[in-house]
Amino acid sequence: MKIIVPDTGVLIDGRVSELVAREKDERIKVCVSHSSVAELEFQANSGREIGFAGLAELKRLSKLAREGIVELEFSGSRPNSFEIERAKFGEIDAKIRDLAASLGATLFTTDKVQREVAEAEGVRVVYLEPVHAEISLSLEKFFGKSVLSVHLKENCRPKAKVGLPGEFILQDIGEKELSRKEIEAMVREAVEFTKRRPNSFIEIDREGATVLQVGDYRITFTKPPFSEAAEATIVKPLVKLSLSDYHLSDRLYARLDAAAEGVIVAGPPGSGKSTFVSALAEHYARKGNIVKTLEQPRDLQVGKEITQYAPLEGSFESAADILLLVRPDYTLFDEVRKTEHFGLFADLRMAGVGMIGVVHASKPIDAIQRFIGRVELGVIPQIIDTILFVEKGGVSKVFELSFTVRTPTGMREEDLARPVIEVRDFESKQLEFEIYKWGDEAVVFPLSSARLSQTRPQRPSRDDFKWKKRKRR
Repeated sequence: MKIIVPDTGVLIDGRVSELVAREKDERIKVCVSHSSVAELEFQANSGREIGFAGLAELKRLSKLAREGIVELEFSGSRPNSFEIERAKFGEIDAKIRDLAASLGATLFTTDKVQREVAEAEGVRVVYLEPVHAEISLSLEKFFGKSVLSVHLKENCRPKAKVGLPGEFILQDIGEKELSRKEIEAMVREAVEFTKRRPNSFIEIDREGATVLQVGDYRITFTKPPFSEAAEATIVKPLVKLSLSDYHLSDRLYARLDAAAEGVIVAGPPGSGKSTFVSALAEHYARKGNIVKTLEQPRDLQVGKEITQYAPLEGSFESAADILLLVRPDYTLFDEVRKTEHFGLFADLRMAGVGMIGVVHASKPIDAIQRFIGRVELGVIPQIIDTILFVEKGGVSKVFELSFTVRTPTGMREEDLARPVIEVRDFESKQLEFEIYKWGDEAVVFPLSSARLSQTRPQRPSRDDFKWKKRKRR
């Protein structure tokens, strides 16, 4: 009788049941270590989908055992809490190898390090390579023509956004409501694919939330306690465009090629920002530049010559330390949201790296306002020189920033001169906004709306300010 011992990774991968089911002419005994069961139980109790995927594989093996196709046995000692918490340092793997050695069994693993250590210890081992096969997910059935994203929620009918970026409608794509069990089954199927196929990752796996990148599909799954019900959102890029498809002006092309090195691509969610920045990154790569990306999840559709980086050990700052060592000409920072993201964008730009940042914004000027308070006001023109606002899949507005010292528009006294950030329309060169400090506050003054009004509001002079201050005293 052939005895095999699967490690935890193989159980999550889900291929043991397939392999033993095919070997009908040979008697096979599967010995599962209690250490693997404990690790999967810990992951499942933590709300991580990889734990549920491994437990689902154990249920499939139990079914095969009841049918007489395979013998199933649970062996070994159960690890303590200390060993479970130190699983990433090899504590659980060591116990599984010891079990295989004591039984004279063959160890099955998807971990290269586990294979190397087992061979060094004289344990028979079979390494399961990632399966190079086309993705065939049950989730694909929801993606018809022109489907941008699919939205599944417990006790609701499946819905999809259909159309083009920025021009879509939300419509039902199923006749019946989905149960939590059905949604979880589809997500666990996707988790198994991430273990089998290259270019697929588990980007985030926390209690109540899991983000997967499975080929071209980005899957975001939430459940209680994070959300009140199970929900899955699946996004797949509809089109891949080149920069020439956007019909940008020759002046803007020249600026992007020669002058712009602090570019912000802004727009509301679903407006086509990711498609545009992917085209911009490939444009820079074709021009002979080294281009990298910082993103989580890594879902931008870029060429193989562009390396996509995720946070290193959960930190974008650590990833930036490595990034500077590889000397990129341009770095695309996708989804600049948190305060540390804005600071990191500024640090990399000040270090001389050409930066392209993606920012959610409802208006073009909002992209700059999101930097105010997170970055010193006087530094903003040094790290941002061009803002491209993407709307309905195209570039609808382009701003350029410059820095000067003068009296802001509307102020009369020359002694009120101060540093002013000028925000101009790139094509017309018309000054549209002024940004400067007034006391402790940052003022973003829209000049276009002031010109449209019949009377320009008078701002307080320094004498007015002093008079009000004395009156309060």
